[in-house]
Amino acid sequence: MTTQPEFHDRMLSLGLARVSEAAALASARLVGRGDEKAADQAAVDAMRNQLNMLDIKGRVVIGEGERDEAPMLFIGEEVGNGTGPEVDIALDPLEGTTLTAKDFPNALTVIAMAPRGTMLHAPDVYMDKLAIGPGYAPDTVTMDMSPSERVRALARAKGCDPSDISVCVLERPRHEEMIADLRSTGAAIRLIMDGDVAGVIHCAEPDMTGIDMYMGSGGAPEGVLAAAALKCMGGQIYGRLLFRNKDEVGRAERAGITDLDRIYTRDEMVRGDVIFAATGVTDGSIVRGIRTDPGWVTTDTLLMRSKTGSVRRMSYKTPV
Repeated sequence: MTTQPEFHDRMLSLGLARVSEAAALASARLVGRGDEKAADQAAVDAMRNQLNMLDIKGRVVIGEGERDEAPMLFIGEEVGNGTGPEVDIALDPLEGTTLTAKDFPNALTVIAMAPRGTMLHAPDVYMDKLAIGPGYAPDTVTMDMSPSERVRALARAKGCDPSDISVCVLERPRHEEMIADLRSTGAAIRLIMDGDVAGVIHCAEPDMTGIDMYMGSGGAPEGVLAAAALKCMGGQIYGRLLFRNKDEVGRAERAGITDLDRIYTRDEMVRGDVIFAATGVTDGSIVRGIRTDPGWVTTDTLLMRSKTGSVRRMSYKTPV
């Protein structure tokens, strides 16, 4: 009987940071160039190359679509050098392709790793999300509340006026009614163009980012990545899958999801220990983007482990 290698998150975390940094460095060459696909592909290629150097038997459970969408890092793709523990990989090689192409803030490379079988295999559909930071009782806000009720409930828990609450929302036509309801409370709204993993992470550090809550619909894969981040930093996130047609229901069924109306909590999306890394491509409120000086390039990476609750911000300077 063979023994499965243990998931040594501390040893694997620095390797994961290198994966994230490599993808950021590759895509940074295309910042402001107006080519979203080229920037994304550069990040994908670099991320895959670095993943395949790690001592893991990895499987992508959150990736860039189905198998027939290769050469992207597709769901089900095997990565790593085939030695070491079996792990789930959730990734977004470039969260914010449009942000990168237009040189807008908060473009990131994002990746998370956990023991095999502990991450929700979220299909590539929409997810309705609600997130707040650490320090609140469970169910302080819920999916059953209206947007304005959530603001008032969080204000009561925080001991402030609803007008002191700030909410991060993706700027999309589908959110117009929700935004109007939020504004009826006097709450401030930070509208973001893209990047809802970063949007959720903002909730975990409200003193730094000025954001108390995130809500709205976006990609389900990004919801799992955001849950991985909050598993490390603290905070609550709820997600409910949204289906627009039978094809999307079929994607969920192929992923093994049978309860289509289920509301997932953070610990249901990420059920075990997880490590998470995000590297800035363009400057943002979480990490700085790639900086180039004569002969040097500098990356800023957020590296986190849920087992210890450690949150490290690392700057890495390398010659070019």
